[in-house]
Amino acid sequence: MRLVIQLCCAALLISSGAVQASKPAEKIIALSPHAVEMLYAIGVGDKIIATTDHADYPADANNIPRIGGYHGIQIERVLELNPDLVVVWGSGNKAEEIARIKSLGFQVFDSDPKSLEAVADELLALGELTGAQTQAKAVADDYRQNLLSLRQDNASKPAVDVFYQLWSTPLMTVAKNSWIQQIIAVCNGSNVFVDSDSDYPQISIESVLLKQPQVILQSQDEGNILGVNWQQWQDIPAVKNGHIYQLNADILHRAAPRAIQGVEVLCEALDKAR
Repeated sequence: MRLVIQLCCAALLISSGAVQASKPAEKIIALSPHAVEMLYAIGVGDKIIATTDHADYPADANNIPRIGGYHGIQIERVLELNPDLVVVWGSGNKAEEIARIKSLGFQVFDSDPKSLEAVADELLALGELTGAQTQAKAVADDYRQNLLSLRQDNASKPAVDVFYQLWSTPLMTVAKNSWIQQIIAVCNGSNVFVDSDSDYPQISIESVLLKQPQVILQSQDEGNILGVNWQQWQDIPAVKNGHIYQLNADILHRAAPRAIQGVEVLCEALDKAR
């Protein structure tokens, strides 16, 4: 009976790009760390009633109940919590689970920004859904201005050949359509694997040797840092000149307002090699 009522009485179903909330959402399930960050940024983090593993920013986010993670979402908990809005992640949540949540009649918004600029668009969309339009516009405007300034500040700098070590075992990097590649481009870095066939290609140490990057960037994950001993490859300019830097993966990999900080730290690393 409960399912029938939900299916018949659903007031709204929202997919990415279509924002038509009839009233501000008060009970939100956010199924990605970046969505949690966005909601806090626009001042409605206290409305989040459940989220997934690894949603850890800001600190208060650690207190939000978890209803899923990499292995999937607990759909029965979604039913029990009966949210006004479920913010899903098209690239991170399982397609069948997103479809199931939609079929149950819940208001759904797919937060899955594919570009740095799209972060501002999604902040505005979430503002419309939650009644936080004023705060969302302020945050989005600030984000856009900072991004524009970073593009302008770095546009005339000399290009730097960079290898981004996404993971060590297997050795993986980023290419043309990846999120990190967009950040590298803002900093006027020249990704030595930008033209690879896939966005996140698996490569060999030998291929890195052939590319001769001036900078090697790694996430701060211990397994990534210790996975390859680059010091034994002194023929690589980045190794020879000491331009190997470890960066905070959270601010680099999450499509949230803190992406600006990710751009800043990556640009600073490349500046050291210029």
